[in-house]
Amino acid sequence: MKIGIVSDVHGNLHGFEAVLADVESVQPDLVVHGGDLVLGLPGAPMVVDRIRELGWPGVLGNTDQALWDLPEWLPEQARAAFERRIHAAVELIGQDRVDWLRKLPLEYRWGPLALTHAAPGNLWDMVPKDADDERMREVFGRLQAPLAVYCHIHTPFVRDVGGFTVANTGSAGMPFDGDVRASWLLVIDGRAEVRRVEYDVEAAVDELLHSGLPDAEVIAESVRTATFIPPGSR
Repeated sequence: MKIGIVSDVHGNLHGFEAVLADVESVQPDLVVHGGDLVLGLPGAPMVVDRIRELGWPGVLGNTDQALWDLPEWLPEQARAAFERRIHAAVELIGQDRVDWLRKLPLEYRWGPLALTHAAPGNLWDMVPKDADDERMREVFGRLQAPLAVYCHIHTPFVRDVGGFTVANTGSAGMPFDGDVRASWLLVIDGRAEVRRVEYDVEAAVDELLHSGLPDAEVIAESVRTATFIPPGSR
């Protein structure tokens, strides 16, 4: 059984199409998405429409949920940046696509695999790649699955944490690990491997800079450098 998991596209149609071509080249039996599909780059409507056409099941991401429910605890500057981006994203994708996102579950399971966007029960919890095994077991052991997969941190990895495996998909549209290539996760008979895919980063950046979306220059820098720039920090 081969399962593909694609996550954190953030409206980057160029990255998504490159990942989709790589997915199709290995022909998984099932493809699942890990959320955070739209907030960021201008290809968001096409990304959602393509995933819906393909019939991929998936889970809700934190920036998907933010379109209708932004956490109160966000710092003022970050909240203002999110609100700018959310308003533009909702206008861009339209209410029908928002309604589709609202129906996504928080968890997906198939055989030995359990998928969540971030920590189980918390879409915003940031569990870093270098968290120790004890922390990984504390957070993802709750899923009681041989393979626990999460997304959210845009940094792919696969780790045996003692008793089960924790893996991260990385991001198909906005990596944060210094490698600009898009990433996705392939699971073959319960064993996960990260796949990286080159795409035309400058074409994605140019489209973003000419889109009129708010904070386009900051987001473009993040895409070009594959680094996280917190909303509202610039």
